[in-house]
Amino acid sequence: MKQTTPTDWYRTIEMGDGVTLIDEPHIIPFCRCNMFHIRGQDRDILVDTGMGLVSLREQVALVNEKPIVAVASHAHFDHIGCHYEFEERWIHAAEADILAHPTPQNTLADPYVRSMRMELFTALPPEPFDPDAYAVPPAPATKLLADGEKIDLGDRVLEVIHTPGHSPGGIGLWEEATGIFIAGDIVYDGQLVEDTYHSDMADYIASMERILGLPVRIVHAGHFDSFGPERYREIIEGWLAEKRR
Repeated sequence: MKQTTPTDWYRTIEMGDGVTLIDEPHIIPFCRCNMFHIRGQDRDILVDTGMGLVSLREQVALVNEKPIVAVASHAHFDHIGCHYEFEERWIHAAEADILAHPTPQNTLADPYVRSMRMELFTALPPEPFDPDAYAVPPAPATKLLADGEKIDLGDRVLEVIHTPGHSPGGIGLWEEATGIFIAGDIVYDGQLVEDTYHSDMADYIASMERILGLPVRIVHAGHFDSFGPERYREIIEGWLAEKRR
């Protein structure tokens, strides 16, 4: 397996509406976090920060253009690896302790990274990678988010929607004016993970029932490709039907 360089580790894709996808293309899709940079007039936000194997701030110029807040959709290893690089770090209160005191167990690095090892990658990270030594750096929250809170970027406003189920502090960001839903890991177009140590099926069902009614135009999820309203309803309704059997 070839080894990459730091400059090749990330890629950026313009998604329209002032949203840019940042990802780590050499990680397999199931564990490859979609990071979303959202441009605002007064400040930007970055939803999730990947595994942290290569510095985001050194390699992705976009995140240094103006004041920026790193928002965690939740505190699993593939979503918070570079949060420590940002001065402003926001997360739902239910997972703030994980962000401040990450361990291989509470971030799910163990079992995922330590069990999958080099199977995580299609090309090796720039530095010699030891899955047994991998750890997410601590990044204590500078603000705790709550359901219904508004994030004002100057010319656009996103609403925090608490979506427990996959994890207790999972959130999505809803922009009513554009119909954009940044979904995190509560819903994406792939096999949903419902069995982590802090997953809760009753919460998951309640969250899916709640977000089903959102009049989405485009969904930017934590993994795999973005999708539109028809696929959104199809995924959620199919999942709920299966759970209700």
